Amino acid sequence: MRMDSPDKRILTVFLVTAFLGAGALGAAQALTPLSPDLLTLNQFGPAVGVGSVALLWPARVRVLLAGAVSGRGAGAGRGGLLLAAAPLIVVSAAAVCAALGGEAAAALPYSPFALLVVAQFAGACGEEIGWRCLMQPLLGERFGTLAAAVMVGLVWGAWHVQVFAGHPAYAAAFVVMAVALSVVMAVALDGMGAPRLLFAGGFHALVNLGMAVAMNEEAGEVLPMSALAVAATFAAFLWIAGRRETRTGRGARTSGAVAAGDAR
Repeated sequence: MRMDSPDKRILTVFLVTAFLGAGALGAAQALTPLSPDLLTLNQFGPAVGVGSVALLWPARVRVLLAGAVSGRGAGAGRGGLLLAAAPLIVVSAAAVCAALGGEAAAALPYSPFALLVVAQFAGACGEEIGWRCLMQPLLGERFGTLAAAVMVGLVWGAWHVQVFAGHPAYAAAFVVMAVALSVVMAVALDGMGAPRLLFAGGFHALVNLGMAVAMNEEAGEVLPMSALAVAATFAAFLWIAGRRETRTGRGARTSGAVAAGDAR
């Protein structure tokens, strides 16, 4: 299934401006007193991308972002499960890492911690307004939820260009983790009527905070990142299985209702 030409242009402009915007913001951060331990400005690169395409295709972007912030309706329960999944992924990864001889992070990455929580949530939303609220539905319309989630995850992983300066196994594990987390979020947010950005940003921020507190993957060590990749992949399979079970149940109920109607 091919994308329409307007959507190809939207995707191209979004990606170019998201990558270039992140680079420019990263360079600008060096000129500010803002600590990267608190917040990295390049997280707002995808938001720059969304702003760019919104200026050029406002009507289409409004459709893609519909309900991202002000949505109401079904899905809040799934959103709650999504938020709960974040610490479970990190804790299980930390446990595996510790069992294999890895070291857990012992110190808080920034103080006061409350300020770090707010900053990380803001930065996560700066990313997710682009990845999960614009790019995921844009690709999902053409390729389906799961295929789109894999595509977004690959781009999301590649967007973190700094990880490729380290060990190849570390970079590979990071990309696997990014794809798996992308699948988890895409399945949880699919068809959600509640505000998608808040749940996607919350999940993203909780994962980042959990890794900062409980893991030392930022040091470039392969073991903790591999443990995170495995835990995220396991979570993705659980969400996919739950999605299929829900769809099967709905199909069975629909078939039963149709049969009952025919019998009458």
